[in-house]
Amino acid sequence: MTKEIYVKQLKGSTFAAKAGSNHWVMMDTKAEAGGNDGASTPKELVLMALAGCTSMDVVSILKKKKSPVMGYECMVNGIERDEHPKIFTEIHVGYVFYGDGIKPEDVERAIELSVTKYCSVSAILSASAKLTHSYKIEPATKLLA
Repeated sequence: MTKEIYVKQLKGSTFAAKAGSNHWVMMDTKAEAGGNDGASTPKELVLMALAGCTSMDVVSILKKKKSPVMGYECMVNGIERDEHPKIFTEIHVGYVFYGDGIKPEDVERAIELSVTKYCSVSAILSASAKLTHSYKIEPATKLLA
């Protein structure tokens, strides 16, 4: 399957991108690098894509397992090398699940399936970066705090 992306320069290093879904995404950089500091950088979007991809997998799998997840968060940290191209060499994905009675084995299996089978962004990034994962299960009361 072919994917096509369209990118239009708006001003300096500020760009708008659109794909087959027909939704615009803004990209920018710091003012001292020619941008307007008004949107996420392309590399930030890469980490966001990873978080979104694995989150959609994990939440969907847990829903199918009828896991009592009442809330969810995901944090991604990336370490890049100093020399150009400044690719990510290490990426950590931290998952937080809120709810009472969530089984750790269900969470672990959902993460494993996302990482090894379903998340294409994870597969792409793992070719050049060491990906690690961790999770926490918090009681439902922490969701309201």
